[in-house]
Amino acid sequence: MAHHAFVAMPFGIKEDIDFNAVFRELIKPALEGAGFKVFRADEEMRAGNIRTDMFQELLLADLVVADLSIDNPNVWYELGVRHALRKRGVVQISCRRDQTPFDVLTERSVRYRIAKNTPAAAVPDPQYLEDDKKNLSDIATHTINAWYGRKVSPVYHLLRYLDEPDWKSLRIEEAKEFWEQYEGWADRIEIARRGNRPGDILVLAGEAPTRVFHLEALQKAGRALLSVGQFKLALAQYEEALAIRPRDLESRRQKCLLLGRLKKHDDAKECIEALIDEFPQDAESWAMRGRVEKDAWVDCWKQDGRSVVDMRREAESESATLCEAINAYSTGFRKDPAHYYSGINAVTLLHLMAHLSSDEPKAEVLRTEMEGGVRWAIRGALERNPKDYWARISLAELEVLVGAKPAIDAAYKNAVAVADKDWFKLNSSRQQLELLGLLGFRPEEVEAGLAVLDRALSRLNAPDKTWAPRQVLLFSGHMIDAPDRPEPRFPADKEKIAAAAIAATLEKLDAGAADLALCGGACGGDLLFAEAALQRGIKLELRLALDEPTFLRKSVSFAPGSWTERYFKVKAHPNTTTLVMPEVLGPLPAAANPFARLNLWQLYTSLAWGPEKVRFVCLWNRSGGDGPGGTQHMFETVQKYSGRVYVIDTTTLW
Repeated sequence: MAHHAFVAMPFGIKEDIDFNAVFRELIKPALEGAGFKVFRADEEMRAGNIRTDMFQELLLADLVVADLSIDNPNVWYELGVRHALRKRGVVQISCRRDQTPFDVLTERSVRYRIAKNTPAAAVPDPQYLEDDKKNLSDIATHTINAWYGRKVSPVYHLLRYLDEPDWKSLRIEEAKEFWEQYEGWADRIEIARRGNRPGDILVLAGEAPTRVFHLEALQKAGRALLSVGQFKLALAQYEEALAIRPRDLESRRQKCLLLGRLKKHDDAKECIEALIDEFPQDAESWAMRGRVEKDAWVDCWKQDGRSVVDMRREAESESATLCEAINAYSTGFRKDPAHYYSGINAVTLLHLMAHLSSDEPKAEVLRTEMEGGVRWAIRGALERNPKDYWARISLAELEVLVGAKPAIDAAYKNAVAVADKDWFKLNSSRQQLELLGLLGFRPEEVEAGLAVLDRALSRLNAPDKTWAPRQVLLFSGHMIDAPDRPEPRFPADKEKIAAAAIAATLEKLDAGAADLALCGGACGGDLLFAEAALQRGIKLELRLALDEPTFLRKSVSFAPGSWTERYFKVKAHPNTTTLVMPEVLGPLPAAANPFARLNLWQLYTSLAWGPEKVRFVCLWNRSGGDGPGGTQHMFETVQKYSGRVYVIDTTTLW
């Protein structure tokens, strides 16, 4: 994803300098060469409200390059706006000033050379142009890489407790390009989450419309992957987010939670302790600590095959860990009495502690006091948002602890009414009740809540958990050579050799009906693999990079032989599911390669079943340089996640 650079500079010829030439010959190529997408808000570059676009860019751009060669009021104004909105991300350039004004003194500055272009205005000096471009490119890259170094803005440098505004709160409705792209992308993420398609989510996370959205893109992907139980992949998203913004509170919280979900309880505790040391008044961080301790406690006693009696005995024996969870949740609720999530969890665990062992008077007093406070906090949340599902379900959970069955039934029905048919929300609430049921807590009351949730869940399309593949067979490989290909890679007369090698690899893997295969539908390797997989009774997902007519023209029908007929035969097979990428993921992002996107889509979908299940089969000449999403990238990524790779090396096969 390219960084976004906004250039604040004079337009046209000013004070005998041709600034359009400076932009065209120096600034734009230098920044684009460093991987930036460059924008300058003048009518020649883009139609629309220039001032509107300018304000949005000054807020959202990763980098602002300000040319201070002359005292242009617009440039100084734009630089001031940027300094007010963002702490960092400014590079100053000039061709005339001997000394930078004190108010904008910064190490991020570049001087470029100009020469008189007789008889017109001065332009970048050709003798020094390449050096000046390199200097600008280097300092722009350094500024981005050192993003969390010293503050550049004098506003934030002097007003040390001033925080940057939330970029969403400064949304300018007229700047439609930014927000239409963002909202379309966010909608596709949500559709993928609802469809339980982690692979789709991972692809879309890398396609946020501008770099400024990248952090949120990763967080959205992390939340969506967490909701579908893909903890390892979710953790990778938050770790990437922290590489962008190391002190981001939300990403750090979620990392702690996911470490706990991955049973890395010691790492999770260390992570959350560091967070609490830094943010001791943050109720959410204390709640996260409670969740980590609670998960550790549950893992001590919850095991398949154990009786209720045995689980109760083990749960009681780990009461010290249970107390740690209660203390953390209770502290969070005391820090913020409106944080009902902390409160309901503290009260629930206090009830369980009383259920498992003799009830201490101190614990009973604490529980009684907190029950009223939690109910008050939930009512306050519902006053602000009457359709808040989590507030309603928390109220229902409180009724399970202290109420009668009619109140429980009514409270859960009220929560279901605003669940928006979200299977994952409802199932998460069901798991909380199941936890109480496993320990024999108020069985009739728990059953009343389960009955309501089960009715609601039965009306929804749950993620298919009835079948999971034993192995996921991912394929990538060469197409049959086009007739005009200068260097042979997969000649048509080598088809039988390749088919035999692919079949032998599937035989070696003992692949069969318990497995899932993913591949494209191109002539050559893809279709040979698809045919071999179907012959062995494997379920096949055929994924197309383009709409079918375009795909057939570009990737199938050009080759000699009956490849088009073979494609339709594979597609029509009852074990085949055909997925067309632009229909599932949405339009291809600008400048993206559809086949690289396809490979990433298949790769991430395979990994989402569990990296340990992936068997990557590739018909490949081991030639690198095919970029992200290519065979080499897939090879390296599968290896990184401990998947197994099987290379059919065409340099020796032929």
